Amino acid sequence: MAPPPATFERRVLRSAAGHHYLRVRLELPDGGARPNAAQLKQLVVAALRELHGEVGAALPVDVLTYEEKTLSAILRVVSSGFVKLWSALTLLGFYQNRRCAFRVLQFTCKSWRQS
Repeated sequence: MAPPPATFERRVLRSAAGHHYLRVRLELPDGGARPNAAQLKQLVVAALRELHGEVGAALPVDVLTYEEKTLSAILRVVSSGFVKLWSALTLLGFYQNRRCAFRVLQFTCKSWRQS
C-alpha cells in the first residue's frame, strides 16, 4: 500500500505593527565627507529608487535619529516596505562615487522608545 501523498500548507504570519525600525550604520572605509541627516535620507531614497524604481522611492521612510560622528541611524518604514528597504540598503555600494556599505545592526517592529 502506497503512503498518502505529502501535503504542503503555507502559512504567512503578518505583523500587526504598522512600522518596522532598523538600526543601521553607514560604513565609509576611505573616510572623507560624512553625510548629514538630510543627505543620509537622500541616500536611502536613492538606494530604494535604484533597486525598486519610483515605487520604492515613494516608500515612507523616516530617519528618527542620526549620529553623524558614528554614521548610525534609526530608520522607520511602513511594514509593507521593510524588505524593500533592507534589500536596497544591502545592495547600495557607493556614496558620492566612494565605496560604502550599510550595515543593519538591529531591527524590530516595536519602537525603541517603547521597549
